[in-house]
Amino acid sequence: MTTFLILGGARSGKSSRAQSLAEAAGPRRVFVATAEALDEEMTSRISRHRADRGEGWRTVEAPLDLVSVIGDASLSDEFVLIDCLTLWLSNLFHHDRDVEAETAALCDALRSPPMQIALVSNEIGLGLVPETPLGRAFRDAQGRLNQRVAAVCDRVEFVAAGLPLKLKG
Repeated sequence: MTTFLILGGARSGKSSRAQSLAEAAGPRRVFVATAEALDEEMTSRISRHRADRGEGWRTVEAPLDLVSVIGDASLSDEFVLIDCLTLWLSNLFHHDRDVEAETAALCDALRSPPMQIALVSNEIGLGLVPETPLGRAFRDAQGRLNQRVAAVCDRVEFVAAGLPLKLKG
């Protein structure tokens, strides 16, 4: 099964690109949401994303356990869109999870998934250096996560201004 990694900055069009890949694959689509509605602003963002997707999507909430979703054989006829790895990583930080172990488990699961998968992730290392040690640690962890996931995915694209640039595959 084909695995896609779609990278880009904030509001670059990466989620729209991943959705178009899923829609082109057929009518059986699952959106795996990693966001948690912890405040009003995030609740509003989640609502906007849901509206942007429109009909024809089944949603699975998985703020931490992406490996179980990827290993779920009942999804083998579905196109699974995981949006996004950056929020997943943030959740791992917030819940004091072992980022290296979780990343390794995710990459292992992506080596032979039972379904087509598109993963969306932010490229956050192109801007200013974060002010705080936590911000710098997160930026570095995000860069390492993106590299490791890109290494195991079949296709990798970078989206800027709504335009995809093929990096791999």
